[in-house]
Amino acid sequence: MDEYSRFVDWDKMDVTVQSQDAKDLTCTEFQELKQLARQGYWAKNHSLRAKAYHKLISNIPCRTVTPDANVYRDIVVKIAGKRNSSSLPLPEFVDDSLVPTYCLNAEGIGAVRKIILCIANQFPDISFCPALPSVTALLLHYSKDEAECFEQVCRILACNDPSKRLIDQTFLAFESSCMTFGDLVNKYCQAAHKLMVAVSEDVLEVYSDWQRWLFGELPLVYIARVFDVFLVEGYKVLYRVALALLKFFRKVRAGQPMESDSVQQDIRAFVRDIAKSVSPERLLEKAFAIRLLSRKEIQLLQMANEKALQRKGITAKQKRQNVHLAVHAENFKSEIVSVKEMRDIWSWIPERFALCQPLLLFTTLEHGCSLSRFYSRSEGYEPTLLLIKTTAKEVCGAYLSTDWGERRRGGSKLSFFGTGECFVFRLQPEVERYEWVIIKHPELATTGSEPENHASRASSSLSFSSVTSDTSSRLSPFLSARHFNLPSKTASMFMAGSSECIIIGGGDGQALYLDADLNHGRTSHCDTFNNQPLCSESFQISVLEVWGFRD
Repeated sequence: MDEYSRFVDWDKMDVTVQSQDAKDLTCTEFQELKQLARQGYWAKNHSLRAKAYHKLISNIPCRTVTPDANVYRDIVVKIAGKRNSSSLPLPEFVDDSLVPTYCLNAEGIGAVRKIILCIANQFPDISFCPALPSVTALLLHYSKDEAECFEQVCRILACNDPSKRLIDQTFLAFESSCMTFGDLVNKYCQAAHKLMVAVSEDVLEVYSDWQRWLFGELPLVYIARVFDVFLVEGYKVLYRVALALLKFFRKVRAGQPMESDSVQQDIRAFVRDIAKSVSPERLLEKAFAIRLLSRKEIQLLQMANEKALQRKGITAKQKRQNVHLAVHAENFKSEIVSVKEMRDIWSWIPERFALCQPLLLFTTLEHGCSLSRFYSRSEGYEPTLLLIKTTAKEVCGAYLSTDWGERRRGGSKLSFFGTGECFVFRLQPEVERYEWVIIKHPELATTGSEPENHASRASSSLSFSSVTSDTSSRLSPFLSARHFNLPSKTASMFMAGSSECIIIGGGDGQALYLDADLNHGRTSHCDTFNNQPLCSESFQISVLEVWGFRD
């Protein structure tokens, strides 16, 4: 066996990793490395993968003082002593119950604990790092000795490139990543999200497991392929693979009863036994087929989630408030939706606002059908939730990401604003959430532009298109331009308001148009999307409510 075999139990390893001749990894260009990693170029040769890991990790930019192999040799006896390695207690920032052994032999299993203890000694600022045992165990398969593995893990932890996020080391970073994953599931895996809402009392708790699926439950041959790409492309690939896992879980388990009382346990079991249904190549193929937000956009979304957690005072490990606590049955009363329906809506909204409680701002039953009063009571709140019940008992609504006060920027003109987090939905007669699209209105491309006879024209000639990729200089409309102090050009057209009407661009061709008297409304629907309409093309409003979000 090769020099990287010391800690490997070859009876457990995939035989293919022993069957290929070693090759040199000579390329240095990012695009070529990216292609090789995705193709699994070094996946079928143990020695080649070890050398690839060493080269990629050696190139990670690190802070000036980063512990190396010599540091490990100096401290390991003092820290670990001569105790049985398998009985060594792990630091509190990792889950002692989840230390994957993969294909390590007995010496390797004990070495993982020693290395983690030495890392804890050198990184006192780490407060929460559940992925560390898996990363350490994985790298030990491809290390000559414990000291080399220690140095490689330390370099990953000490990365100081602000654009290259690798492993979460605080509870705030970890929890915000779970919220960000929930946002991405809501956007890219709507069928799976719908299943999670149906079978789980707290979808946030389910999504908080996403890193465990990767760094804990995935078999070695799978996580190693993911790690190949992770070292080249960074954190984003983890989101991709976790989304793909959830998609496959939903596909394989569709229509089948849950195997346990907990969907969390079912997903974990599915990931552990993924070889029964999905190959590593198929998993990565699915992951890279997801047209995810850019790295910069995901970073901004994560920042927004971190700020929401900080405002709530959630910076250390604790139980996060779930949706049942956000929407209190005893304190919530609506003439349009039930507590159950409101909780369903809460599962759709961005995770950072799901921490808040609903606050009734406006209802036509109490405040009348005045559009000016609608604006005055809604302004100053961001985001808001619009609920409508028609005289035909239809129930629909919209999540509106931006303060209605933004409409004033256009003066008396019909001005469009909002972000891509806006969406419309239907609750009665059937539940449906529509993915967002941009209102395709070329003559309104500039905020404040006014078409001829804007009120009537907007209601009769709205058309819609799916969002296409924008130029690299623009940020995703998923994010609020104002929230991040970004130029106004980053805002898109999702909602509009004037003294004469309200227009809300929905998803999959859906949109709402409300008259100034708030008694009558219309919808626009593009038949090419093959979806049921939001509600009747023309409808009378029975009750309209606007809800804000209270910390």
